[in-house]
Amino acid sequence: MPPYTSVVDVHVILYRDGRIALLERRNTGYCDGMLHLPSGHLEEGEALHTAAAREAEEEVGVTIDPGHLALAALVHFRQGPGHARVGAFFLATQWEGEPCNAEPHKAGRLVWADPNMLGPDVIPYPAEGVRAWLEGSGFVPYGWCA
Repeated sequence: MPPYTSVVDVHVILYRDGRIALLERRNTGYCDGMLHLPSGHLEEGEALHTAAAREAEEEVGVTIDPGHLALAALVHFRQGPGHARVGAFFLATQWEGEPCNAEPHKAGRLVWADPNMLGPDVIPYPAEGVRAWLEGSGFVPYGWCA
C-alpha cells in the first residue's frame, strides 16, 4: 500500500508595526471573500522556505531571501475525511518592496491586521497558524478529534 500523502502549504507572516498582511480571497473557489496570509502550495523539488519566498513574491510583490524566513509554526489541518494539509508558517524577518495585491485576479484588498485580534473574516486554518506563532507553541493539530 502506498504511503499516505498530504498537501503541503506554505504561509508567510509579514509583520510590521504590530500588524500582519492579509489578502482577501477572490475567484479561487475556496473561502472567497475571507482573509488569508500570503500562501500557496509546495511545488516538486522546492524547499519549504524557498516556496514561501516564491509565494510572497507572487501574491504580495515582495522579495524575500529564503534565509530571512524563520519557521513560526506548523499546522496539521484535517480539512475533511481523507484530506489533510500540512501548513508551514514562516515569519519574514526582512523583505524588499512594499506589500501589495500582486494577483488581482485571485485577491481583493490587502489589509494590515492586528494578529491578536483576528476577526471572523479570517480563514480559521491560517488563523490557527498565527495563534501558534503568537503563543510560541510551534505545532497545532487543527480539525482532528482528540
